[in-house]
Amino acid sequence: MKQYLETGKITGTHGLRGEVRVQPWADSPEFLAEFDELYLDKGAKKIEISSSRVHKNMLIMKIKGVDTIEQADSLRNKVLYMNRDDVELDEGTYFIQDLIGLDVIDCDTGERVGRLDDVSETGANDVYHIKTDDGRVFLIPVIPDVVKDISPEDGYIKIFRMKGLFD
Repeated sequence: MKQYLETGKITGTHGLRGEVRVQPWADSPEFLAEFDELYLDKGAKKIEISSSRVHKNMLIMKIKGVDTIEQADSLRNKVLYMNRDDVELDEGTYFIQDLIGLDVIDCDTGERVGRLDDVSETGANDVYHIKTDDGRVFLIPVIPDVVKDISPEDGYIKIFRMKGLFD
């Protein structure tokens, strides 16, 4: 598992005093606003966040040591990373990046259905994109009736194939 996880992208500057606009890739901009430290360069460079606030589903962030619009502009298109050790997930909650690539197994037959290729967040529930070995993609809702067991440590997600999901 990766220690540093992508969590957002600096998309531009805000004002003249070195603030940056950040597109959050987390569950919510509020989640990302809670961090005092983030990382650049896949975790190689730690940055300290002196302030951040949510503005129109984006974050306006002030990074310590970035005090001019030119310094802020030099960070445009940089990806921000968080250290997984800085977050305590609730039981049964996982980072999407830890789920991508897991084998998807039919819990009744033990048959491998495919692998998890992507996750869409729809609001009501997430949707797993299951890619079969022949390249087809099926979308399944992440609800208790369908997703029965998730084990990133063991490399699988077990699902119940409801009628119609894989037709």
